[in-house]
Amino acid sequence: MISEKIGIDEIDCRIMDLIQKEPSLTHTQIAYHVSRSQPTIGMRIKKLEKLGVLKYQAGINIRVADLCFARVELQTKNPKEAMKTVKSCPFMLNGFRLSGNSNLSILIVGLNLKDIDQVVNHHFRDDPNVIDVHIDIISDVVNDFVLPIDLNLEYGRFDLQKHCC
Repeated sequence: MISEKIGIDEIDCRIMDLIQKEPSLTHTQIAYHVSRSQPTIGMRIKKLEKLGVLKYQAGINIRVADLCFARVELQTKNPKEAMKTVKSCPFMLNGFRLSGNSNLSILIVGLNLKDIDQVVNHHFRDDPNVIDVHIDIISDVVNDFVLPIDLNLEYGRFDLQKHCC
């Protein structure tokens, strides 16, 4: 089971499940649902946080946001350098190293496809280390998916030189 691999027991799993379904539950409410004391719940939550398996993510739910999201697949000779680019560009929300033909997958946000294309062109199209670039627009999201987005950026009128290192 996944829980055994990450070192948590059945009670921890129930706590995680409750928090994932309703993040605003208090420790007292969680304690009631799992038949444990409130201090026990607090200790278990601290343990889960310390293990790194319980994280709280504030951001925008891309399932309902009226923004354009895309997945960009890259085949690059230098994936570590491309990952640095992902970290430095506020329009790139996350990146994933892959095996196979594409060795990097990146989530990008913009007001529209033009914004996304501009970000990809600026960072990857002329990079001699990038062998192939493929963009897929995300047209629908099944479950809530919250990602941090810099809300102070002016999407559509952004200066990539100013915002991206």
